[in-house]
Amino acid sequence: MLFSYKWLESLIEGKIPKPQKLAELLTMHSFEVEEIEKRGQDFVLDIAVLPDRGSDCLSHLGIAREISAILRKKLKELKREKLKTIKGKIKPIKLKIGCPRLVSRYSAIVLENVKIASSPRWLRERLKSLGLRSVNNVVDLTNFIMLETGQPLHAFDYDKIKGQKIIIRLSKKGEKLITLDDKKHTLDKDILVIEDQNRLIDLVGIMGGKNSEVDFKTKNIVLQAGNFDRWTIYQGIKKLNFSTQAANIYIHGFDPNLSILALERIHYLFKKLSQGQIVQIIDVYPKKVKLSKIKLDLKHVENLLGIKISANEIKNILTHLHFNVTRKSKVILEVKVPTWRLDISISEDLIEEIGRISGFQKIPSLFPTVALIPPQKNLNIFWENLNKDILKEAGFSEVYNSSFINKKEAEISNFKLTKLIEVKNPTSLDYQYLRPSLIPKLLINARDNLKNFQDIRIFELGKVFKEKSGSRRNSISSKTLGYRSGGRKDKSLAGEKRMLSGLISGDSFYELKGVIDLFLEKLGIVDVYYDNFQPTPETSEMMIWNLQKCAEIKIGNSEVGFLGEIKSDILRKLKIKEKIIVFDLDFEKLQKLADEQHEYRPISQYPAAIRDIALLVPREVRVADVLNVIERVGGGTIIDVDLFDIYEGEELPMGKKNLAFHLIYQAENKTLSSKEIDAIQKKIIKALEKNREWEVRR
Repeated sequence: MLFSYKWLESLIEGKIPKPQKLAELLTMHSFEVEEIEKRGQDFVLDIAVLPDRGSDCLSHLGIAREISAILRKKLKELKREKLKTIKGKIKPIKLKIGCPRLVSRYSAIVLENVKIASSPRWLRERLKSLGLRSVNNVVDLTNFIMLETGQPLHAFDYDKIKGQKIIIRLSKKGEKLITLDDKKHTLDKDILVIEDQNRLIDLVGIMGGKNSEVDFKTKNIVLQAGNFDRWTIYQGIKKLNFSTQAANIYIHGFDPNLSILALERIHYLFKKLSQGQIVQIIDVYPKKVKLSKIKLDLKHVENLLGIKISANEIKNILTHLHFNVTRKSKVILEVKVPTWRLDISISEDLIEEIGRISGFQKIPSLFPTVALIPPQKNLNIFWENLNKDILKEAGFSEVYNSSFINKKEAEISNFKLTKLIEVKNPTSLDYQYLRPSLIPKLLINARDNLKNFQDIRIFELGKVFKEKSGSRRNSISSKTLGYRSGGRKDKSLAGEKRMLSGLISGDSFYELKGVIDLFLEKLGIVDVYYDNFQPTPETSEMMIWNLQKCAEIKIGNSEVGFLGEIKSDILRKLKIKEKIIVFDLDFEKLQKLADEQHEYRPISQYPAAIRDIALLVPREVRVADVLNVIERVGGGTIIDVDLFDIYEGEELPMGKKNLAFHLIYQAENKTLSSKEIDAIQKKIIKALEKNREWEVRR
């Protein structure tokens, strides 16, 4: 909001710092000054008043109070004229408030024989410097008082108010009003308005109507100073998409006791500029706002600010902020809060005032004296984050899906509906069952993303729900979601388990196997191997695997998950043309087996050597069987074996396939000679050929 430097200066006794220095003081103690601009003989300060201080500082008087408190100077009293009536010739205004709860106070004065003219130069220039245009002496004075005191005023032409009635009420949908700026507004319901005998004449707190404006022909006026419900006015400007400076003040709220002060102030100026005599005073103030009292403990001030400020200094600060301070004991002060400080309600608010006026910059930066105990490590979150990070580093993207599936998704994935946990009162049919697996939603994610991308790598870590043994019925209320069952004797309806599932698009079975190997290795899990997938009663509910490319992932004797290609008929149902390879891991088992500590070995300083072996074997032979023979015979000199080719073609004998391996030799204590490597290679070939159906190709 814009403020005149000369105006602020006129409200404070004694000299005040120059504009630049004043801006620094305000920024350090009250509000940030965003810009200083010279306009004519004056300087204009653009001050960013904080929202909680809009109730008292969206005015020159409010900012002057702040400056006087910072500089410890006195604030000048505004020159006012007591409101007194004379016997007039015009009829009194009849007031009716149709919504009393929205009108905290309604004050107005009726003046007759008003002289309407152009405003004097000083008034026009002051308004112009603050972005307001001059209209006439009456309208300009209402704007002047609003900028000075923070109380918006509005002037009606008395003779244009039909029936001399002022009725405050809420609007009806479809009512219309042309405002002073010649804009036509069609109103929604519940906007605060004023009407006379038969038409709207004012948008309360926003702008007056054109049909009651004050012009150069006006002889008698009604000057209104009201205090209205700020929330209702806020809703009004939103519905109308129309706001004014007065509306901005109203929506922040302000002191109802300000209305008479503003009318007395404008009455004083009226006598100089527009003459006129008061013939009627209206003041409806049903619930008076009084000073509130707060007890302030001086020890609490020191504890909260971290520095000791003397009782006299605290009293001095609060007094200059216009608080009434009484000492009740050595450490207790009773503080009466002025009615315009709507932001002050508790002792901590007062301590903030003391701190900012004294200067927060005076508070030294100190480390806390309390012991900071780190929170206990949450292992669930730790392992979840570690698992996710490993997969993200491998090029996977995490997805988040709903914990519910619908009937169609269950049928596509070959789930038996009788085995699913059904929600008794689902919000929609898309949330009918609790998911027993993460895979169905991941397949839908893949289908949707394959429309725009070729390579899909996604994973999800989340809970799945399966019926526990002993449950009588497989349905549950959406309010319980598996934790308890209403009216059921057994309380173990649903078993929750965290699973980690992911997929890759394309013919990438061995690539995904490599990802799983890397993943488990980074978790510190050893003794991992892949076994033939044998469907068991509990897993046959979801027969989605291509049994020719599917394996159980085992650690020791414990099964931790599956790796495999999705059956082609499942993919056809989903209209997916690419092959999809999926892993499905029991996260809770992984968490128990994972080890945060890793054993690191130094990299050998001796060179490695690579030899290749091509082996012709029957098609049913597993790669793992061949690897077991190579690693057993090679011993510690073989540090790695890579399968780099599998070939099945017409050139090979019927029922045969060719497997090609890279064997990497390396010793920790010496450089292996060619003779040593050749000798180990011959032993491996001899061991492989012990199986008569295996043939090493030379």
